[in-house]
Amino acid sequence: MSYRVRLWCEEGSLAYSCSCPVGDTETCCKHCVATGLVWLRTIDRDDSDADDRVARSIDLRDHLLSLEKSALVDHLLEAAETDELLHAKLMFHAAKASAQPADLEPYRQAIEAAIVVDDYVDYRSMYGYASNIHEVLSTLGQLLEDGNGDEVIALCEYALECVEDALGRVDDSDGELGGIRDDLVELHHDACLLASPEPEPLAERLFDWAIHSEWEIFLDSAERYADVLGDVGLARYRTLATRVWEQLPELKDGADRYGSRFRITYIMECLASVAGSLDELVAIKARDLTHAYSYFQIVELLADAERYDDALAWAERGLAAFPDNTDVRLVDVAARELERANRQDEAMSILWRHFESASRASSYELLQRHAATLDVWEAWRPRALEHLRNVERGARRRQDGASARPGAPRFLPRSLDLWHESSELVTILLGERDVDAAWEQAQLGGCSPTLWLQLAGLRERDHPEDAIPIYQREAERSIETKHNRGYEEGVAFMAKVGDLMHRSGEDQAFVRYAAEVRARHKPKRNLMKLLDQKGW
Repeated sequence: MSYRVRLWCEEGSLAYSCSCPVGDTETCCKHCVATGLVWLRTIDRDDSDADDRVARSIDLRDHLLSLEKSALVDHLLEAAETDELLHAKLMFHAAKASAQPADLEPYRQAIEAAIVVDDYVDYRSMYGYASNIHEVLSTLGQLLEDGNGDEVIALCEYALECVEDALGRVDDSDGELGGIRDDLVELHHDACLLASPEPEPLAERLFDWAIHSEWEIFLDSAERYADVLGDVGLARYRTLATRVWEQLPELKDGADRYGSRFRITYIMECLASVAGSLDELVAIKARDLTHAYSYFQIVELLADAERYDDALAWAERGLAAFPDNTDVRLVDVAARELERANRQDEAMSILWRHFESASRASSYELLQRHAATLDVWEAWRPRALEHLRNVERGARRRQDGASARPGAPRFLPRSLDLWHESSELVTILLGERDVDAAWEQAQLGGCSPTLWLQLAGLRERDHPEDAIPIYQREAERSIETKHNRGYEEGVAFMAKVGDLMHRSGEDQAFVRYAAEVRARHKPKRNLMKLLDQKGW
């Protein structure tokens, strides 16, 4: 594999880079060393006079122009022996000049050498791997600039075959090979615009790629290539797609909607988009009504087209099909369309049913947003909060009953670990900036550790005595992870405790607290070192 090496001067020092895995770590690799040695050989080290060196510099262009034609040919052939792309370009232009069919095999070999992998390309090697491919793409771009559209079409399709095979054998976490795939598709499209290939054979090839490619190559070709395919090509493409679409089996709940089913569905949606037919697009979406989200998508399409009556009808169909645990997005747009139709009471009714079913902060916020729009939130807010308090009380009673059974674990009402039944209500009250009410609710029913910390941060200025036990508990939780990051976090929480105790005039209390922590965790040597550094 070849790599790209750069050497340059920067602030009086030698700087370097290489596209190899070692070079990616900004280490001076063997390729940089070898390049540097070659560079040094070209420098006249005995000559210290810069002006003389410039005066004696050789103009390479003038030198080459002075050479005999045969000498230039020898130089070029020698370079082509080690440069596959240069060899391919020379062979291609030679065929063109002799009016013979261009032999694309050298290009295919160069493409294959750059893209096809025998083993696996890991993350560190991806930059060098992708750089070689970009070099090939640059050559294909030059071919297109020279007017070789048909040849570039064939080479792009071959390169895409290689990319599709390679995508499963590389670590493409940064999407480099996916980007190369997209660049090849764009280059292919530009070549088609230039060459104007026969529309029906092109439509057949594009559809075959779209329906079979696991990497979505040419999946959007009905839209992207509409300007190339024209009416004839699109008609052929639609015929092929419709044939597959009509054979699609009925989709039942729980069935796999990905793979080939997803691809043909997307293809049909693209065709509907090109045709500008909303009804066709709705009919395609309506082939999959196994989820409430499907109804939501249709409602949004119709609403965007200002077909509000149809949007409301589909929204009501969706709610009827999924009366329980429906998609919140469907509830949202259904309420919106009911409000648009001046059916506000029905809108609030479905929002309330969803809120009662979910009883979460998100459903509360949805109810609040719509009620505020209708200017009725003051009437609905107390009812919503009381419902959540009833839910919390019921959960607390069940928790108390569970802990009362023989052998059942004991749960403490204010435990920072085990009592989270008020988390939703605390979240809502914090969202409404009612910190005192949120604190009271947390004290009554508990909440998640994240919310306890949020409350501590909000109360530590005016009520440090409330925040201290929370930070102490979090310090203990962090230390009990028994790894260095946890120790560091635990010490940071202890520092918060120290600051608050100092502000409260309880410095001796912190001394006793730190001593208790040391005694409890004495075997943890790394923790002890951190405490020693703090002087605790």
